[in-house]
Amino acid sequence: MAQEKEKEIQQLKNRFRDLAQRSYRQGIYTFTGFLGLSEQDIFRQQEKELSYAGYTPEGGYPGAERVVIRFGDEERFGYPADFPIVCIHIAPLRQKFAEDLSHRDFLGALMNLGIERDTLGDIRVGDGQAWLFCLESVSAFICENLDQVRNTHVRCLVSADVRAFPKEEPETVRVLVSSLRIDAVLSRVYNISREKSLELFRSGRVYVDGRLCENNSRLLRAEETVNARGFGKFLLAGEPETTKKGRLAAEVKVYR
Repeated sequence: MAQEKEKEIQQLKNRFRDLAQRSYRQGIYTFTGFLGLSEQDIFRQQEKELSYAGYTPEGGYPGAERVVIRFGDEERFGYPADFPIVCIHIAPLRQKFAEDLSHRDFLGALMNLGIERDTLGDIRVGDGQAWLFCLESVSAFICENLDQVRNTHVRCLVSADVRAFPKEEPETVRVLVSSLRIDAVLSRVYNISREKSLELFRSGRVYVDGRLCENNSRLLRAEETVNARGFGKFLLAGEPETTKKGRLAAEVKVYR
C-alpha cells in the first residue's frame, strides 16, 4: 500500500515536471487537472524546482479549495491565456419536489457518470442547487447526461455569472485554549478529543494555508487557515487575548 502511494506521488511529480518543461521549451501554456489539497501539497514540494517555468493556480473563484495549475509566464510569452474552467449551475426541474441535496449527493451523481475526479473542481451547494466548477472539456458531457441527483430530476446549464453561487459565510466563535498549538485549537473548534485530533494529523488530513501539517504542536499564527478534511476549515482571526486566568481567548472564523 505504501509503495503504491509512493508510486502515485512520483508519477504526479513527473507530470508536473513534464508540464513545466513543455511550457518553457515550447513557449505555450500547459495545465494540470484539478488538484486537491494533498496534490497541491506535493506541487508545493516542487515549487522551487518548477519556478523557472512560471505558474498560476486558479479554481474558478477566489478561495477555491480545488485548483488547476497553469504553467507559463505571461510576461515572457507576451499574451494571456484563460483557464479551461467553467461553472455549471445544477438545479431541480421542480423545486417544490426537490430533495435536500448535499455536496456528497452531487459528487456521487457526477462520479456515476464515469467522470475522472481531476476534471471536477469545487461544488458549492445551497437551497438544493449546486454550482460545479469543472474543466471545459467535460462541461458539455455533464450538461447532456446529468439529469438526476438521487431522486431529484435536475437541469444543467453553463453559468456565465459565477458570482451567483452562495458565498461561504463563516461563523465567528470564541475559544479558550492554553496555547495556540494547532491540535489544541482544532480540538476546541470541532469539540473533539485531543486523541481524535491527533488521529487527523497521523492520517494526513490537516492542512495549514494549503500545506500538509504533520506537526500537531505547531503554533498557529493570525490569519492562517486550517483545513481539517472531514470537518471543514477555520481561520484564526487576529491575535488572541489573555484572560485573567492566563488562558488565551481566540476568535476563530469557522466555515461549516
